[in-house]
Amino acid sequence: MIALHRLGLRAARDDIAAGRLSAANYLAALLERISRLEPQVQAWQWFDPRRATLIAEQHDHGSSLGNEVLRGIPIGVKDIIDVARLPTGMGSKVHEGDRNIAKRSAKIVERIEGAGAYVLGKTVTAEFAFLAPGKTHNPWNAAHTPGGSSSGSAAAVAAGFVPAAIGTQTNGSVIRPAAFCGVVGFKPSLGTISGDGTLSYSPTLDQTGVFTRSV
Repeated sequence: MIALHRLGLRAARDDIAAGRLSAANYLAALLERISRLEPQVQAWQWFDPRRATLIAEQHDHGSSLGNEVLRGIPIGVKDIIDVARLPTGMGSKVHEGDRNIAKRSAKIVERIEGAGAYVLGKTVTAEFAFLAPGKTHNPWNAAHTPGGSSSGSAAAVAAGFVPAAIGTQTNGSVIRPAAFCGVVGFKPSLGTISGDGTLSYSPTLDQTGVFTRSV
């Protein structure tokens, strides 16, 4: 039997939808994986296991407002993307701690939650998604870079912390960390995914993308 943290997004979604796997048990397996590997990988900028557990239990009890498309699936979100009532640190000491709590979620987060998924945590980004790298290490070799600026999102998927994560790219910040960490990184055409609620560096180049472990 495949370890739960190795399930792809579609397999996990199908098992939860069919009742073969509860959202809470799936999350518990991911949290165990995170507890063992996060000290080395350091993919998370903000992470609250208790909050995530409560949300997963709500999904199991049918209290989710979302539909079945991604019901019970935890997602990592790059920490330049707003999630309501959570801090948006942007990889900078200027916003560290609780200095920048988002009042509303970015459009991409609203779409994810509307589909039944939920945000497990905020993933590490290069400072303001630009040059200064974050604390994340490559899951395959801690001495190597995970790539940037969406380092935490790519590493979280590669390490088995989440089946999917959201990142952004201005030049190569989705495809590069995906390649370095050995996961799938998809950067759609400009404007395909709304950048509303996301730190903008270059409006003509910024694009929101996704990471998964398989196509």
